[in-house]
Amino acid sequence: MSVSYRADTAESSDWPEVPVMPALAHGWVLARMSALDLQAVAEIESRAYSHPWTRGNFENSIKAGHMGLTLRDPSGTLVAYVVLMPVVDEMHLLNITVEPRRQRQGVGRLMLAVTLATSHTHHLHTMLLEVRPSNTGALALYLEAGFVEIGRRKGYYPAAGNAREDALVLRRAWPGSEDAA
Repeated sequence: MSVSYRADTAESSDWPEVPVMPALAHGWVLARMSALDLQAVAEIESRAYSHPWTRGNFENSIKAGHMGLTLRDPSGTLVAYVVLMPVVDEMHLLNITVEPRRQRQGVGRLMLAVTLATSHTHHLHTMLLEVRPSNTGALALYLEAGFVEIGRRKGYYPAAGNAREDALVLRRAWPGSEDAA
């Protein structure tokens, strides 16, 4: 079963100007990340990335008060998660990951919509994130969702062979923030 968050097509106009919480298909469950999720989260993370966060990174994020959300399919299997950090008047998307076997099925799109709506419900109308330029699928999704590039962090990510990869800094703002539009 695939999960989708789109109106009619994959155009950026399908993303509402003001984020709204998407409806989940029957049996799908969105919940706050807890210590009980950390092993499954760390396992997905290690399958999804060449330089994954560690279980300790996730544990520290939860202890620091960052907002973790998990998505489980009708069988109860964890398929995606996000970690968000509220910072003064904006939300920073620290991590958004979909189980590799569930990628390209609309789950990432759904989780991004959930992430934006969660930010909005917390009265934070601007979201920032970093993404590797080589992560073309994620970058395309962010741009489609209305994010714009506002900067570049040189050598931000570890890469193969002790190299470093830049991060693109993306931002999306919507009505309710002083400088949306």
